[in-house]
Amino acid sequence: MEQRVLGALHPQRVMYYFEELCRIPHGSRNTKAISDYCVGFARSHGLRWVQDGVNNVVIYKDGSAGYEDHPPVILQGHLDMVTEKTADSPIDFTKDPLDIRTDGEFIWAEGTTLGGDDGVAVAYALAILESDRIAHPPLEAVFTVDEEIGMDGAEALDVSVLRGRTLINIDSEDEGILTVSCAGGATCCLHLPVEVQPAQGSGLHIFVDGLIGGHSGQEINRGRANANKVMGTLLERLLKRMPYRLVYARGGQKDNAIPRSSMAKIIVPEQRVEEARRELEKLADELKRELPQTETAAEFATEVCPCRGSAMSFGSTRKTVGLLCAVPNGVQAMSSDIAGLVQTSLNLGVLQTDKDGVTMTFSVRSSVGEEKQALIGRLKTCGADFGADYSESGQYPAWEYRKQSRLRDVMVQTFAELYGREPVVEAIHAGLECGIFSGKIPGLDCVSFGPDMQDIHTTREKLNVGSVNRTWEYLLAILKKL
Repeated sequence: MEQRVLGALHPQRVMYYFEELCRIPHGSRNTKAISDYCVGFARSHGLRWVQDGVNNVVIYKDGSAGYEDHPPVILQGHLDMVTEKTADSPIDFTKDPLDIRTDGEFIWAEGTTLGGDDGVAVAYALAILESDRIAHPPLEAVFTVDEEIGMDGAEALDVSVLRGRTLINIDSEDEGILTVSCAGGATCCLHLPVEVQPAQGSGLHIFVDGLIGGHSGQEINRGRANANKVMGTLLERLLKRMPYRLVYARGGQKDNAIPRSSMAKIIVPEQRVEEARRELEKLADELKRELPQTETAAEFATEVCPCRGSAMSFGSTRKTVGLLCAVPNGVQAMSSDIAGLVQTSLNLGVLQTDKDGVTMTFSVRSSVGEEKQALIGRLKTCGADFGADYSESGQYPAWEYRKQSRLRDVMVQTFAELYGREPVVEAIHAGLECGIFSGKIPGLDCVSFGPDMQDIHTTREKLNVGSVNRTWEYLLAILKKL
């Protein structure tokens, strides 16, 4: 009999399918295999299904006995995961399964993200779809792709295949919180062309590492430094003390993840390499004192390295460093209506250098459309001041609060019955696919919820086993009332 890591955990069928999903590579833009797995599931269980050209899947199931004529309900989650790993992890996200572990209380993946965001939603839905004992209305299980890189799957989905006007999104990470509104956003890029010349002098590698990082929506206001912006400050202060030429600067892997590390290579006059190294050490000590108090594990390092190939001209170096420091980052406005809610923000998630120039990629978010567009305008202007070109992708609308919601009422009442207390009903700054679906389906009533997860989008991600079980019972109780 096959040994399963999660075999002793409950709910057993949810854990079974979650472990199955962890065996299939499913990072963003690599979702064909997991999409095909869901289609194979539908075929094997005799369920009707639709798979579109971008790998979105919809699986249909009739209502259980006594629920055949109830209005259909959409169960929705996304198939892709953020693929982050530690420097020593051997995992190849394009072909390897995750190395999942559990201590009975939590589930995690050794050295990588877990993909509980949003594999748990898919596992819940598959466990319901296979069962002949669960009471539920007609179901439309919608599994979208590439949510983590701009909600491209939800944007591409032809919603004419859906009859439901009630949508339960299982893509939240705090048990006891019902999300009923979220920010809209966009992925924005600035590309700065640079002049390259032969490298002459001595090389220095500069490293910023050990920052906390995290989700750029949910944790943008929690005092977490952005490694790319820290690197920009370091490079700017060094430039005031001595001339150098930048070879490259790069950091971060996802626009919606606060970067934990950043690195750069510079060329200095050979006779000044030791002086530059000492200056960088002094500047690192300064910056450590200026970082948020949360960043206790921050590390700075400098290494002398060979001088080969080419480097930016002095003029391009100044422009690159200047732009890196000038671009806005972090919280830009707080809501005046909802205490503690970030209203508008942006995150410099990815910094890249290639032969064509330097690219800075941002996740821009706002629950106010005009503010989102104004912030994008600031980025465009800032880039233009330094000669950078602007582009964007993945625009998605805000999900506005619905004053009358039967689904919300049912979920609040059911939670109180099961837990003996009221749930928190809130708006969030992170983006959810509910915004896209509510914009495409008139009159859609939707709520997002989910079990407890820790440190999503990081290698410290954990899924709470007890919370998965309680949330499962909660979901079944909701379906019974719809």
